[in-house]
Amino acid sequence: MFHRTKLYFPWKPQILLMQSVSQVVVQPIELNSSFEIDFMVKFDVGDLVRVNGHGFEYTGTIMPSEGNIVMIKLENGYNVGVYHKRIRTTHLITRAKQKPTILSKTKSQSGHPKVTIISTGGTITSKVDYKTGAVSPLTRPEDLIANVPELAKLADIKILAPFSKFSEDLTPQDWQKIADSVAHELNNGAQGVVVTHGTDTLHYTAAALSFMLKDLSKPVALVGGQRSSDRGSFDGHQNLICAVQYALSNIAEVAVVMHANSDDDICYAIRGTKVRKMHSSRRDAFRPINCSAFAEIHPQDGVKVTDKKTNRRSNSKVVLANQLEPKVALIKYSPGLHADVLDYYVDKGYKGIILEGTGFGHVAEDWKPHIERAVKHAVICMTTQTIYGATNPKVYSKGRQLEEAGVVFCNDTLAETAYIKLMILLKRTKNLEDVKKMMTENLAGEINNRIEKKSFLY
Repeated sequence: MFHRTKLYFPWKPQILLMQSVSQVVVQPIELNSSFEIDFMVKFDVGDLVRVNGHGFEYTGTIMPSEGNIVMIKLENGYNVGVYHKRIRTTHLITRAKQKPTILSKTKSQSGHPKVTIISTGGTITSKVDYKTGAVSPLTRPEDLIANVPELAKLADIKILAPFSKFSEDLTPQDWQKIADSVAHELNNGAQGVVVTHGTDTLHYTAAALSFMLKDLSKPVALVGGQRSSDRGSFDGHQNLICAVQYALSNIAEVAVVMHANSDDDICYAIRGTKVRKMHSSRRDAFRPINCSAFAEIHPQDGVKVTDKKTNRRSNSKVVLANQLEPKVALIKYSPGLHADVLDYYVDKGYKGIILEGTGFGHVAEDWKPHIERAVKHAVICMTTQTIYGATNPKVYSKGRQLEEAGVVFCNDTLAETAYIKLMILLKRTKNLEDVKKMMTENLAGEINNRIEKKSFLY
């Protein structure tokens, strides 16, 4: 959403400020139709320059520009658009480095292993419209690797685009489509699959694929970008290279592959059921929970396995099990929250409910009669909102009472992971006692028998 504010500068032109997460565009009310300036003759896209005018000075990198507006990327990562007639003096600081080869389309490399990239949208596949300052999804999946020629050197790349959505718009039905595409590619010649995805709900999809792809025999990487491709801090370039490196490895696991730190040197591969987005904007936002990353990936040097307990590549076929029960809810308990929210879902015919309780897995005392009613109609499971650590009904009497009432405690399964696991299990079997039992069993690396101290805030 853009915020529009009229501003008045000392040099008097009235301007309209348009700001999104990553760009600011300054534009006068009246524009000439022609671009009457030798500015872009003197400078090329990518040049580092300093421009001055009455009341302003900007230092930054020249970007693709439209009409009478000169686009400059500032050192803080924001873009500013300056009306060219307001520029009085210019100074070249450094020339742009030689531009990388741009691929107009994905080219096969004969003899290279086949990797399929499934593009679903998100920041990693977004571009900036320099006329409006808006961020919009790419319309052609080929554009995804247009500026990453290293991908074609690693593998014979195939791109599929079942849909293009920002991750907050994805639904469980979209998880099913992605799982179907992944299974088909793995069973038909692909050595590995990379799924590009918006970061906000990437860990949900990672967990869904972890349960839906049974007997997984090849690597599946989910990858996103925290910064859009127009920014100097764009992380998608390295993430994509590392994801393809992972897709060629001998690890047969669903993993999120993203920056390991704020530098551009290494990515982590983190198990799809034990990962969470822990920061809204940092490039190393995805962290393993109650465990460590099981591989380090260097863009040039490839994959280094750090956990030898990972499943290894084989020639077996992947079994698709992507059916799910949509009537499952995730409820985060908070002090004062009335238990009628639980009654609402039960009365609406929901088959399963994940409670995100406090500490070891607690809710208020007045929830008890509502829970006793709910367990007669649905599977009620308990996770903890502490994120790290595990539920335990044996520590306090309230936990024991909830367990005796029929609540299933999910150990250290993340709430989002438990939510997806319950959706799948309720469709897999009609026997609710079997569902309850399997919710306490480790099916896809979602439960740790032992949590190592070093994994806290890893």
